[in-house]
Amino acid sequence: MSESGPDQVHIDVQTTYLPSHSNPEEAQYTFAYTISISNLGDGPVQLLSRHWQITDGNGEVQEVRGAGVVGEQPVIEPGRYFRYTSGATLPTPVGYMQGEYTMVPAGETAVDPAAQPAFEVPIPAFTLHTPTALN
Repeated sequence: MSESGPDQVHIDVQTTYLPSHSNPEEAQYTFAYTISISNLGDGPVQLLSRHWQITDGNGEVQEVRGAGVVGEQPVIEPGRYFRYTSGATLPTPVGYMQGEYTMVPAGETAVDPAAQPAFEVPIPAFTLHTPTALN
């Protein structure tokens, strides 16, 4: 029997400030983030949902929950990864995001994912900032 759990899933995040989509005069700072979700375990896993806590430079927190990521609930095979890019707009030039993915082991047979034992994979906090915000 294969083992699947949070220790078998690795999260890597890259962020970019998008000046062409931002309007600092209107307190709108837009960032892209690219996340790679790697399956280091020996069985496939499926990402069912996400939960984000987005904190701006004023300490205001926005929570976001939803099914999957970018319209998908990907199955990630052992030794493989799933990468996607999304974005966030903050009212301040600096902030951070953290959260978790809810995942389940994905068997070879057609089993309802909701019937599988779910596990949470923490997404460590990462900073969103303009190039000059942290000088």
